[in-house]
Amino acid sequence: MKVTIKDIAKLAGVSQATVSKIINNYHDVGQETRKRVIEIMEREGYRPSQSRMINDKKTNVVGVVFAGRVNADLTHPVFVEVLNEFKKTIGQLGYDLILFSNEQFFEVRENYLARCQHFDVDGCLIIAGDQVESSVYELDQSPIPCVGVDIELTGPFSSYVMSDSNSIAAKVVEHFYLNGHRKIAYIGGTNGSLVADSRLSAFKQTLKYYGLPMKDEWFYEGDFFEKSGYDGMNRLLDLEDTPTAVFASADLMAIGAMKAAKERGLHVPDDISVIGCDDILPARYVEPPLTTIRQDKVKMGKMAAHILLDLIKNHIESSTVAVEPELVVRHSTGAALQTNS
Repeated sequence: MKVTIKDIAKLAGVSQATVSKIINNYHDVGQETRKRVIEIMEREGYRPSQSRMINDKKTNVVGVVFAGRVNADLTHPVFVEVLNEFKKTIGQLGYDLILFSNEQFFEVRENYLARCQHFDVDGCLIIAGDQVESSVYELDQSPIPCVGVDIELTGPFSSYVMSDSNSIAAKVVEHFYLNGHRKIAYIGGTNGSLVADSRLSAFKQTLKYYGLPMKDEWFYEGDFFEKSGYDGMNRLLDLEDTPTAVFASADLMAIGAMKAAKERGLHVPDDISVIGCDDILPARYVEPPLTTIRQDKVKMGKMAAHILLDLIKNHIESSTVAVEPELVVRHSTGAALQTNS
């Protein structure tokens, strides 16, 4: 079995970043530690990638991968704002971008690592949708520094940035609760992705904290797009015990949900309240304007750029950064109707 940098770090009792510094001849590692790690590498037959050993060979080019079959591309209203700020910040830091497409998803096996090595990128930004390709995780586990947006990366030179799901759930449920809502439903993304799973888990935990009911039929799995929000709301409204409020974990789903409610002759928010998440531009122009959770997309893009630069320069170890969101109250939420139930 091939020995990895992770194996060397474990055997030496040091971090993977420390092993990397030794490989790249950084001088801020003690001689005793350096000697021990080198002896272990020689004993185990570990040979570092030449592309990572030549630390001075920089191209000042960063790759951008849009991972997954759906959701992540240049038309997505959230990711395009994150990418724009990333491009602006990384450009100011002296780097150019190269985009890697996945238009042949599932038709041919993508190999992002090989493509990144071919273009000799210094690092890579990975923006994730659903059904992420296995080759993305091969890139993550490689010596190439990577920063993910809304995707969990665990590689030795990887970090990731996302909005704080616990804070999102807390702000949503508190707002509904203070407006008298006790029957709160949820329309989420496709289970299995970091964003969908973390938001669902945080939402359930927050309902439990407030002592609010959690009925299985009040949870609907969508895909972050309008149609799934529309279908989810229709299913919720078909229930005998209908909720008075709905949290859709993406604005596009919230917009679809409000459309379904209107077609049923219901008025938002008098008959049912809706909160979205993202604060995309259309959220303020739909009728009624959408109450939503604003993700700090500018901060996420800027943070991703600075973290990637620090990873490239071996200034930091792998980390996770959760960006604080903000509740934006507009007109799609109001007081719950008082009933005897």
